[in-house]
Amino acid sequence: MGDFKHLVIAKFKDGVVVEEVLKGMEKLVSDIDAVKSFEWGQDIESQEMLRQGFTHAFLMTFNKKEDFTAFVSHPNHVEFSATFSAAIEKIVLLDFPAVLAKAPK
Repeated sequence: MGDFKHLVIAKFKDGVVVEEVLKGMEKLVSDIDAVKSFEWGQDIESQEMLRQGFTHAFLMTFNKKEDFTAFVSHPNHVEFSATFSAAIEKIVLLDFPAVLAKAPK
């Protein structure tokens, strides 16, 4: 079985210092060994009607679902989730086993 993914698509509230939230998230994932990799990006190309107000995407990769479960219950994640949730206007979360359709070269 392949990796397990945690995808977060978010729109931050007006006035939120996004850079501070990003620093906190980068610290969180570096402190928890269960996280295999972490990527994030800010939308710069999509038409507004297609992105529906969402501006940022965050993708965490775990070796297996059990690692994701350990991450979610980790005290650092629980603490950061409160901070992150307070900064978010709207959010979409997807947690799924990855299906590799094309391997990286």
